[in-house]
Formats: sequence, C-alpha cells, structure tokens
Amino acid sequence: MSVDRVQETEDRDGSEAVATATASVTPSVTASVTAAVRYYSVAPGVRLNVRGGPGTSYSIVRVLPEGARVPIYCQRPGETISGPYGTTNLWDNIGDGDYASDAYVFTGSDGYVASRCS
Repeated sequence: MSVDRVQETEDRDGSEAVATATASVTPSVTASVTAAVRYYSVAPGVRLNVRGGPGTSYSIVRVLPEGARVPIYCQRPGETISGPYGTTNLWDNIGDGDYASDAYVFTGSDGYVASRCS
C-alpha cells in the first residue's frame, strides 16, 4: 500500500484535524484514513513548560516556543493550575509522556476535549 495524497484541514474554531490520507491498495481500490488528533494553540506570548507528568512536581522535559500549537492525545486530572484560560486540574498529553496544563492551551472548553488517558 502506498500513500497517494495527504490533506491537512482546519476547523472553524482554528484547531486542525490531522489530515486525511488517501492510500492506493490496488489500482482500482482506494482507502481513506482520518486521524482524530487535533492541534490547539498555546496562549499568546507564552513559552510553555512541558512536564513529564500532570503537575509541577514533574520535571520539565522541554519548553515550547511562543505561538506553538500542540496535539492533545488524551487528558487526565492532576495538579490544579491557574493560567490565561482559567483554573483547571486538566493536563493535556501532547506526546509520549509529555504533559502541559490545559490552563495554557486554548481548547474552547472548560472540560475534556479528548479521551481520558489510561
């Protein structure tokens, strides 16, 4: 199977759905796969600390630059944090073991926008 085309789309709320890939299985059959991961903007002017777990007691694993957009794979409760988008105990899993407080990520919601991390 080979990928013929990948198309990235943007929703009305500014978040992106990671694209639709069209793959050829045989010359006469085409399959379409859509990933459910969406990207969200980090608060303007913020260099966001990404931590190894859902709280400030976890070490900083990297720092995102101003203007970053992040995927949210799942969310989990953790330490309560106050930020530009309110006070919350939700932490967004943005990579393998990488967490950012939802108080700094614009999701347009005060609740879960992704599944709960297991």
